[in-house]
Amino acid sequence: MKIGIVGRTGSGKSTLIQTLFRIVEATAGQILIDDIDISMIGLHDLRSRLSIIPQDPTMFEGTMRSNLDPLEEYTDEQIWEALDKCQLGDEVRRKEKRLDSPVTENGENWSMGQRQLVCLGRVLLKRSKILVLDEATSSVDTATDNLMQKTLRQHFSGSTVITIAHRITSVLDSDKVLYLDNGQVVEYDSPNKLLENKSSSFAKLVAGQVQA
Repeated sequence: MKIGIVGRTGSGKSTLIQTLFRIVEATAGQILIDDIDISMIGLHDLRSRLSIIPQDPTMFEGTMRSNLDPLEEYTDEQIWEALDKCQLGDEVRRKEKRLDSPVTENGENWSMGQRQLVCLGRVLLKRSKILVLDEATSSVDTATDNLMQKTLRQHFSGSTVITIAHRITSVLDSDKVLYLDNGQVVEYDSPNKLLENKSSSFAKLVAGQVQA
């Protein structure tokens, strides 16, 4: 299931994701995953079952290996497989130290696009049943964006993928679109049905971006 979450700036998109990860605790209502109230689950158990590709790709000082597999849970073969899937394998093989290639603080010695692909590599290794893309394509070029979308379609077809995107094109192939306004759900339906209704908030948002 692919769900796109849209809404104007300040509508509550990022807060919704923070609540899913329990960075912010819900003050009312429930969030259920497989009929289990997430407030009843330990934080570590909850977050270990979720993956996120954040808006600003994060890399830590260390090596490529430690950035992809900080808890040393995977074999080299699995790490190379993830790198190849996200199109970084050849780039890392060209480095003298390969998986032990150095990463400086904040990943400054890797490009923004490469850092985003490392985040993609992490989630490919983890293979969570729920993946969140928090405006993950807003700061990368179109080629990297297309590569990420293609890779996610190929390898996360059996997962729930929740996408928050500035680029409306990122959610047009979603199964459902959730439109938020001031923290409230205004619309929830397939993108095609919402677009058929020219007076829908989603249709107006799409029309506004096309004109822009």
